[in-house]
Amino acid sequence: MKSLSLTLASLRAAYGEGARVEDVMGEVLARMDAYADKAVWIARVDADVLIAQARVLDAMSREERGRMALFGVPFAVKDNIDVAGLPTSAACPAFSYQPKESAEVVKRLTAAGAIVLGKTNLDQFATGLVGTRSPHGAPRSVFNADYISGGSSSGSAVAVAAGLASFALGTDTAGSGRVPAAFNNIVGLKPTKGLLSTRGVVPACRSLDCVSIFALNADDAGAVFHQAAVFDAGDPYARALMPSDPIIAGAKFTFAAPRAADLTFFGDSEAERLFGEALTRLEDLGGRARRIDFSPFRDVAELLYDGPWVAERTAAVGRFMDEHPKDVDPTVATIIAGGRKRTAVETFEAFHKLQSLSRKIAAIMAEIDVLVVPTAPTTYRVADVLAEPVKLNSRLGTYTNFMNLADLAGLAVPAGIGANGLPFGITLCAPAFAEARLLELGSRVHAALGLGAGGPTLNARKTDEAYIELAVVGAHMSGLPLNHELTSRGAMFVERSRTNAYYKFYALAGGPPFRPGMIRQADGGGSIELEVWRLPRAAMGDFMAGVPTPLCIGTVELANGRRVKGFLCEPDGIMGAEDITHFGGWRAYMAGKAAAIPVKAASD
Repeated sequence: MKSLSLTLASLRAAYGEGARVEDVMGEVLARMDAYADKAVWIARVDADVLIAQARVLDAMSREERGRMALFGVPFAVKDNIDVAGLPTSAACPAFSYQPKESAEVVKRLTAAGAIVLGKTNLDQFATGLVGTRSPHGAPRSVFNADYISGGSSSGSAVAVAAGLASFALGTDTAGSGRVPAAFNNIVGLKPTKGLLSTRGVVPACRSLDCVSIFALNADDAGAVFHQAAVFDAGDPYARALMPSDPIIAGAKFTFAAPRAADLTFFGDSEAERLFGEALTRLEDLGGRARRIDFSPFRDVAELLYDGPWVAERTAAVGRFMDEHPKDVDPTVATIIAGGRKRTAVETFEAFHKLQSLSRKIAAIMAEIDVLVVPTAPTTYRVADVLAEPVKLNSRLGTYTNFMNLADLAGLAVPAGIGANGLPFGITLCAPAFAEARLLELGSRVHAALGLGAGGPTLNARKTDEAYIELAVVGAHMSGLPLNHELTSRGAMFVERSRTNAYYKFYALAGGPPFRPGMIRQADGGGSIELEVWRLPRAAMGDFMAGVPTPLCIGTVELANGRRVKGFLCEPDGIMGAEDITHFGGWRAYMAGKAAAIPVKAASD
């Protein structure tokens, strides 16, 4: 089972074909033992206990399994979230305690059939975005061990990106569930405040804390979210899941991004380039772009650490810190102690300022579907962060610190690999309770990238075998007469793109519907517009059965070098056909053809 992907779809398929949970747990244990970065875990469930839990699941009937949405799914838990049988330390051994029961969110997931593997490392007391503030060591980027993993949910992100867990729980107050996702090429969902119970979570800023979800794709994050988002009457900050607004579902949408003058990447030209490409990709997916004044978001962000909310951290663990000064990371101690300088007057002044800024943000969000920002402006080597722990950490929160204060939901999504070999990510933001919108669009954005998820080793495996990507160049494109042949089979739009410059394009005889034919030809060819759709693998045979001669399904090479299945034409089919390569695509040809038809005068 060494090639087994841990995505939910892959595990579901494996169990459906007779795989045992015991075997999956055995493979996961072997991966955990073999993984070189030993700073990922603070505590692990004993192997014998895991195998015993797996055998209980294996003994269940088909009906019992069917009622468990996360049957046999291994997951990791950040060590500021209680798990029965394992200590909770928040990366401070002197603070460690043995919880009587699991946190409510963990209970929900295990009741759905998921299996806890262990507790993961973090910036101590969840204070930091770097992943270096722990006595257990600094988990490293899965792409380059010289670089930080991001924090504070460092171990959780690495566990998923390294293929050690299907998903992981983190927490997110200032970006801790998003920055590590970006630095490790995975998805990070920061839900609306209160939707995932924080009962059984060591607080950082209790009024702002969120339990977050790391996963290999948005579909998996959504599946975990829907199991966990159950109102908890025992959590005074809990909120009930509200009916979601309509999801985008392939339609046109409006997205906003900060104006160029509001963007900063601290000299990281690769991050700047990849963000620009991400915005172009969103436009290719049907997005209408707007540039906005980012200052209200930036001003809210400054309130988090430059305002009185830092005193919430003091309220949470300040007394412990006073009693155990030598047991707390010096940088963490300095930040938490800073809360003692805040006054009640400052607090109310900040609340009033936040209310005013929130009105401005709400007005902006009402006119768009999503706000798009870099998840982090850059990344750093571990050695550099250790040398300048506060300054560099602060930079990483440039595009994250505003979100919980502004009561927004966010989804961090991979957005490319830079020339330095390190991943870059964007975050889609929407108002509270808009998780469905974010997950749907995030899935499309991630699929359009064609990169996969996790680290280089994990990407060598197939991570999604349930779909086939199909390039269409004619009447099957969105809005055209045969598009229903895709959508009726459950196909999802991925991206608009072009072929490389080695294709000839023809208008075939016959119709309606009128059809083009495309042939690869090195000499005299051109780049042809196309759309890529994800078609369920189970529906591919039925779809191909309806493809008429001389058309066929072959392999099409995109302009970026990626290869997908797509429509081609048999060579004898172009006899007598019109060469329309110079139009560069079917839409342009049809528009030109329509413009050439004379329009009769009303008096004719």
